[in-house]
Amino acid sequence: MSYLLSIVMPAYNEQDCIEKVVYNWTDFLKNKFPNDNTTLIVINDGSKDKTKELLDQLIPKISNLTVIHQKNGGHGNAVVNGYRKALEVGSEYVFQTDSDDQFVSSDFDKLWEKRNQSQFILGYRQVRHDAGVRLFITSFLRGTISMIYGTYIMDSNIPFRLIKGTFLQKLMNQLPNPEPFAPNIFLSVMAKKSGQQLFDIPITHKDRETGTVSIVKWNLWKVCIRSFNELLRFRLELNRKVKAIRA
Repeated sequence: MSYLLSIVMPAYNEQDCIEKVVYNWTDFLKNKFPNDNTTLIVINDGSKDKTKELLDQLIPKISNLTVIHQKNGGHGNAVVNGYRKALEVGSEYVFQTDSDDQFVSSDFDKLWEKRNQSQFILGYRQVRHDAGVRLFITSFLRGTISMIYGTYIMDSNIPFRLIKGTFLQKLMNQLPNPEPFAPNIFLSVMAKKSGQQLFDIPITHKDRETGTVSIVKWNLWKVCIRSFNELLRFRLELNRKVKAIRA
């Protein structure tokens, strides 16, 4: 079976909202694409709360839900594994979002209506409701990408993106090894440098009402230094990788 659209959603310790978010997106898919094959792929990244149990209870109730349980590998690793699953099942389009209930499904249409104009479309959090540490990292990454690559991306790591499946496969083939801390950033850079119009579409970002922010557990400077070093090393490979993507 192949799918018109797969939604990739990593989840970690989201027991307080996971059911609501899953029903929100699976109902959205059924209503928007009633005659097409679509699926929501949730990657449970080794949650320590009841997220796993709740997801397992939802599987027999929701026909367009796919659940993957994995050992904790971090948000980026969960996203990558979700992308791989989406490609494995033959998804024509892949959309990625998060499970923390900070986005609204109706904003999906803003990206979907641009799908014939670009193979890689990003939203950006016009008013971002996040902890100061995350806002700082986003600002730091925006400046780093501009300095190292000479390109400007509003929200390079945003978990609200629509990608053509065949193009995503090309990007995944060029993803750095070992896997970077924030792979979505590298996908965004490669897409932009290969000539795609990202659009940077403003979307709604709500206050987080449940769960915990995992990035706070990391030391701020360690995150920034690691990301900067990964992006700097990748600069040496970028031209070769962009040529491979364009081929």
